Amino acid sequence: MIAQISIFAENRKGAMRKLTDVLGNAGIDIIALVTNDSAEFGIVRMIVSDPALAEKRLAQSGYMVHKDLVMAVDLEDRPGGLNRLLASIDESNTNIDYLYISYDRALSVPIAVIHSGDLEELEQCLKNQGYHVRSTGNFI
Repeated sequence: MIAQISIFAENRKGAMRKLTDVLGNAGIDIIALVTNDSAEFGIVRMIVSDPALAEKRLAQSGYMVHKDLVMAVDLEDRPGGLNRLLASIDESNTNIDYLYISYDRALSVPIAVIHSGDLEELEQCLKNQGYHVRSTGNFI
């Protein structure tokens, strides 16, 4: 499993830049990122090079931060690759809460980042079907 941080930020001009400024000043690299917004606040989900330090520095800067686990699965880089992964997930006894896509720059491989209520079962199902599920040590 991979550590992911979720940050609650105000939905206003410059908010994202302030958040990335905190991370940049701490020497933390953003590996994957997705944002969801509402009228007043947004959720920024990230996989970063040092999640513990990111959580600490963002909290010190006044952000509400939550750290949890997600799964990172290599995708086939061709049309239908994501659809095949989703079909495999449908065969498991799990549901995904959300999914976003990242990319391994060194290996040129797309990666699906998945949050689910039962990551262990989902991981076993996908490994049994031949998917490469990444761990913290091999995500970046």
